Amino acid sequence: MAFQFVCQVLQPSCIPSDTPDEGAQIVLPCRDFCQDFMTGCGSRLPSRFKESLDCQNFPEFSTIRNICVSKPGCKESLKSRGLEARICDGVPDCADLSDELLCDYCPPGYIHCGSGKKCIPKEKRCNGEVDCPNHSDEKSCLALAPSISSISAIPSSQQIHIQAEGHVVFNEKSTFGKLCLDNLNFTVAEENRTSVLLNVATSLCKTLNFEKVDDMEIEIDPEPRVKNYVQMDDPSAGRITFLQGPCPYRSVLLVKCIDIECGLQSARSTQGLNGLNKMAVHGDWPWHAALLKDGIHVCDATMVASQWLLTSASCFQGQQKAEWVARLGSVRLTSTSPWQQQRHIVGMVKSPVEGSTMVLVKLDTPLRTSDFVRPVCLPQQSSMSLYSACNTLGWTDNREVLQRVELQESKMEQCANISITTVNSMCSEGVYSMDDCSEEELAGSPMLCLNSETNRWMLTGITNWRIACSKNGTQRPRLYDKTASNIDWIYSTINNS
Repeated sequence: MAFQFVCQVLQPSCIPSDTPDEGAQIVLPCRDFCQDFMTGCGSRLPSRFKESLDCQNFPEFSTIRNICVSKPGCKESLKSRGLEARICDGVPDCADLSDELLCDYCPPGYIHCGSGKKCIPKEKRCNGEVDCPNHSDEKSCLALAPSISSISAIPSSQQIHIQAEGHVVFNEKSTFGKLCLDNLNFTVAEENRTSVLLNVATSLCKTLNFEKVDDMEIEIDPEPRVKNYVQMDDPSAGRITFLQGPCPYRSVLLVKCIDIECGLQSARSTQGLNGLNKMAVHGDWPWHAALLKDGIHVCDATMVASQWLLTSASCFQGQQKAEWVARLGSVRLTSTSPWQQQRHIVGMVKSPVEGSTMVLVKLDTPLRTSDFVRPVCLPQQSSMSLYSACNTLGWTDNREVLQRVELQESKMEQCANISITTVNSMCSEGVYSMDDCSEEELAGSPMLCLNSETNRWMLTGITNWRIACSKNGTQRPRLYDKTASNIDWIYSTINNS
């Protein structure tokens, strides 16, 4: 693998251009390939070469016009590690989806639905009919992107990221193009154009799970060689019809959405508990993060904003200087899904609330929103009356697969017998048999409850210590630090950073 990486960097391959006026495209390794190489060989590199090799400069994933090479041999690696059962099991374990392609259920030329054993012909993507069980093939058919060439090109109906800003782009049967506004002058009176476009932008932002529009403007398309455009047949209609056609003046709409909706399981066709299994699949818990110290999983955390995670101070007590990394978009720690994101932890702020052990950790760069990486909601009041279906997240006893444990509130005396309680503590226990203990929860694991009014998941607590099975294999009571009493501090820290 190291040999292949070095060769691809020093003598990269090229892809000829489709048009004579455009140069050949250099194909570099993908970012995850670079990170794996640096983990294994970085300490042996000459300092001059190591300093110039910044993995953040490599493409994060392949796009339509910017192909990169993923770490080779993912399927073979799964086999060599005794994980052959993961191949063609419906759960992506490779960044390029190679473990779920060319399976009995996924013939050549098909794209994966993102979860489950289901693939579809790529022509069925955005064809007006739902073909994937999770409905992903008919999502983001109208979206935002900086350019057509920046749209991810993985063989899946699930997009890598949800862009908050960009031109309005469409996808019809896996063919991409842009919304053209050339006909606006002829179809809408001048005094109504701004309100009509605001309605279009607001509807699009809501569809992408953003709360509102921050900005919009008409501009001349700066991207050359866009072949496909659509225009709105009647922009003022309640239900807009799009018609393909030329765009001679190349007027396009630039939109910026803000305030991503929290607590949504947007990768799933249903919200809340409906259809939610014990063993997690990608998109079930998109705010959950694994914290790795020098490459070893030691704690968990929860995403509350694009650059901030909430966890426990106990993760960092007595720790010497170390490299801390947060990993999101993963449900199997020894696999790399197409939607996985990693960030370095560069700062920490402790809670000033009496009896609280929570800390906010800051990431080096903001996470990119997707159906698989997005923030949880924070409770707005201390009362638990609105919350139901509380769960925590742990890992199977080999710390391999993420799974949920259903919780119920318990008497504080039960927790007082096993740990030190404070005014900010909350005690709970598993809903089902105490004899059923097959998981381990690390410090920083969340207590998540469903808001019965909004059907959104709320982060109601954080565990301060690792919670494992007792010696006889039964569950123990769980002690959580209440989130509600920390709300003012959390918002103040994030907004003032």
